[in-house]
Amino acid sequence: MNVAEMAAKALPQLDGTLRLEGLSAPVEVRRDALGIAHIRAGGVRDAFFAQGFCHAQDRLFQLELNRRRALGRSAEWLGAGGFGADALARRLDVAGVSQRDAAALGAEARMMIEAYAAGVNAFIASDAPLALEYQLLNATPEPWEGWHCIAVMRRLGLLMGSVWFKLWRAAALPVAGEAVTSLRYDDGGADMLLLPHGGETKRWRAALSDLAPAVAALMEAAAPDATGGGSNNWAVSAARSSTGRPVLAGDPHRVFELPNMYAQGHLACPEFDVIGLTVPGVPGFPHFAHNGKVAWCVTHGFADIHDVYVERFDADARHALFQDQWEPVRRRVEQVAIRGEAPRDVEVIETRHGPVIAGDPTRGHALTLKSVQFAETDLSFDCLPRMLTAQTVETLFEATRGWGLIDHNLVAADTTQRIGWLLRARVPKRGRENGWLPMPGWTGQHEWQGWIAHEGMPVLHDPEGGLLVTANNRIVAEDHPDYLLTDCHPPYRARRVMALLEAPALRSPEGAATIHGDVQSQPARDIIARLAKLRCEGAAEALRAELAAWDACMRADSITAARYIAFRLALTCRFAAVSGLGALAGHPYLAPAPGVAPLAQLWWALPALLRADDASLLRGSDWNIQLREALAETAADLPTQNWGEVHRPRFTHPLSSLFPEAAGVLDPPALPLGGDGDTVMAIGLIAPLGPRAQYGALSRYAFDVGEWENSRWSVFLGASGHPASPHYADQHATWAAAQMTPMRYAWAGIEALHTQSLTPA
Repeated sequence: MNVAEMAAKALPQLDGTLRLEGLSAPVEVRRDALGIAHIRAGGVRDAFFAQGFCHAQDRLFQLELNRRRALGRSAEWLGAGGFGADALARRLDVAGVSQRDAAALGAEARMMIEAYAAGVNAFIASDAPLALEYQLLNATPEPWEGWHCIAVMRRLGLLMGSVWFKLWRAAALPVAGEAVTSLRYDDGGADMLLLPHGGETKRWRAALSDLAPAVAALMEAAAPDATGGGSNNWAVSAARSSTGRPVLAGDPHRVFELPNMYAQGHLACPEFDVIGLTVPGVPGFPHFAHNGKVAWCVTHGFADIHDVYVERFDADARHALFQDQWEPVRRRVEQVAIRGEAPRDVEVIETRHGPVIAGDPTRGHALTLKSVQFAETDLSFDCLPRMLTAQTVETLFEATRGWGLIDHNLVAADTTQRIGWLLRARVPKRGRENGWLPMPGWTGQHEWQGWIAHEGMPVLHDPEGGLLVTANNRIVAEDHPDYLLTDCHPPYRARRVMALLEAPALRSPEGAATIHGDVQSQPARDIIARLAKLRCEGAAEALRAELAAWDACMRADSITAARYIAFRLALTCRFAAVSGLGALAGHPYLAPAPGVAPLAQLWWALPALLRADDASLLRGSDWNIQLREALAETAADLPTQNWGEVHRPRFTHPLSSLFPEAAGVLDPPALPLGGDGDTVMAIGLIAPLGPRAQYGALSRYAFDVGEWENSRWSVFLGASGHPASPHYADQHATWAAAQMTPMRYAWAGIEALHTQSLTPA
């Protein structure tokens, strides 16, 4: 039997009646023309049971792979390539803290995760054929437990945000010196704030004197040769929208993973009726949904919820210093099984701050991590059932009290015509110097001092002007009374969305698609303005003139857009070489999975340095020299394909490299794409990997609040995780065109392609 035949035989039954142990009453499942499951149950427990069952029916391999990644067991399937991430998951003890959190949940949330797990297990116990991936791996599914839901959710937001910026600057410090404080994402000249909304501020650029303790600690720890996303959302008030009702829209951006980390879904029972994006492996709707009364969506807030410490260890790394006392460390050895190889041991060493994540304690120093995601019991899952029954923006925000797994800009709108924004996060109180570099862990002067209260989180209701926009931009100015963040994404996308919303026609669910698909690049405009003042010779001059005359739009059909990216990559590589920062690739501080690539960090820092003509990292060179040489280098090998072709992503299933004979079935083709990481259509590249798109909008959505049948959505592939399903990638063409399809909510209007009755055994 060939792979295509194996895939076809792996499709589950989606019609008729299935008798399942664990249900108390029948549940109806309608699958619409896109294969999206609309689930209607007679009670709350049966609803969560059925959600778990349907997630497993569509995405069982994804559920289990995400669980394995969370628990540090993915290398058992993926081979040595999964070891680094597994080792980090073991060091962080994702399994242990997830079990701790599950034990502390209230009765409602505990029922939710247990019912969901029972639904997953009911599918595993059914006579459904094994998914193709299990056949390839010669594996069988393992049973699900309720706490696995927390582990999966924790893994999906694992260490997002500040930790990587701190590790990058720590590695760069011996090379960059005082200029290390310029190694941040661009501020676009002035940050656009969420509070006060639309306000602007200059970033505080720390002097090394402010960071003296951290600098001293890092230099003490330095080896002798050490010198050698974005997501958008917006809300429009009823008074400003073209519908007379609030409009809520957006698009979450992540690295492209197969299957998509989100699955469209609809879950109803007498207590609630909710539709939106679900997370396979997790009950409820944590990020994007509406319940007929209130709609909600999120972007990453970039609140600083991770601290890194430089620790001093004794000669055999059995003790760590804290306030002149040598405290014993906690040590254990974890064994990670690896497909095709012998198991590897991972030694875990923990201080009072947390586990060692980088460096070698036996050499006297290493870096440890203290993170909100692990340090104390987290009750985020208590929020999930409360959100399903919230009736207003205010009650939704109150429902999220205690959420801490990852920080979010939570934007919402309700049928009373209110809109609002809340920083949904738990943030510790400590000095803002903690945001720049790893701090000395032995002094006791950089510890957490309790928590910022839920009531103290930035919040905004019904802003003057009737518009709310978040795009990973700065939450508050850096002189805010509570320290909340140091790093964030540039304000380009937020400013552009706000500008586009000045057009009345775009303040609608239909107009949201135009905003989703906008490809104007402000950094490109800034760079070509700089080129307009430059003069070169020969082919370099021809390229300079072409770029200077370009409209700075990253359209898929533009050859000049492809040449701009080639030029910017060449300039970034030259910057990395001249500064010496490119040589930091492979530095121990940059090693924790998935790793920090110097070239990627320099790509984002480059526009601000050019705008300020800041040559402090160029070691005696200047930007005009670097610009001319990058132009000459690009002109010598000029791209001839348009940007869409150069940028076309390659969707790669986690198993296709292990089973190349199956890649033709596992890996769906992708269409040419415009946009880049600086545009609202943030389909971005990762500089070390070249111009091919690596991340983008996993979904796009627009809620017409109160007239729910006018709401729309799409995902980048499809609803099913089965490669042979007609719904594996049937939404890709719609998504690639930045379009959406109707989000069917009213049960009378849901035309079922498949209808299934889940009944008690």
